[in-house]
Amino acid sequence: MSASFASVVLDVDSTLCGVEGIDWLATMRGSEVSARVAELTKRAMDGEIALDAVYGERLALVAPRVDHIQSLAKAYAKALASGAREAIYRLRESGVRIVLVSGGIREAMLPVAAELGIADSEVNAVSLTFSQSGEYAGFDARSPLTTSSGKCAVVESLALPRRILAVGDGMTDLAMKPAVDSFAAFTGFVRRADVADAADFILESFDQLAELVLA
Repeated sequence: MSASFASVVLDVDSTLCGVEGIDWLATMRGSEVSARVAELTKRAMDGEIALDAVYGERLALVAPRVDHIQSLAKAYAKALASGAREAIYRLRESGVRIVLVSGGIREAMLPVAAELGIADSEVNAVSLTFSQSGEYAGFDARSPLTTSSGKCAVVESLALPRRILAVGDGMTDLAMKPAVDSFAAFTGFVRRADVADAADFILESFDQLAELVLA
């Protein structure tokens, strides 16, 4: 099988950046909320429970304010995967289309995407709403990305140039496999055995990603 791809679909949390956004925000609400949210995230990423069943519950527990989202954006930038900036530059210079597809919070991802030269229109994630005072007011419950299989539908809707490589660490990322030509499990931050076993490739770094895509 040829290892040359025209498009790369990247997960963000624990793939592009070493942060699980909702879990990071939960730490601002104390140890009890943090532990509960982390448990729900792990079970959803491991495929034990459907993401749809916990998405709203986690956000309701965390209730992030606008300033929390701004802090998370800075955390994403600081936790960028080693070599990611250089690898994405190489891919973009070679004409590869890079899109982000994440079940995380879009507003927190836009700044780091911009730093990487990825347009806002290529950032597919879940938007939040806030009150005039900056308090959490809800999330886009219509987004497919709040569901376990939603990433597949989103990738299909993007009509990306083929061949397409999807890269991620969790079961919600593996769900993209029917919509792409190959799926790579990213293990640079966390390795989930069920995801790695079902992957076409295993990548430990963004250097390996660039070599795979440009081979």
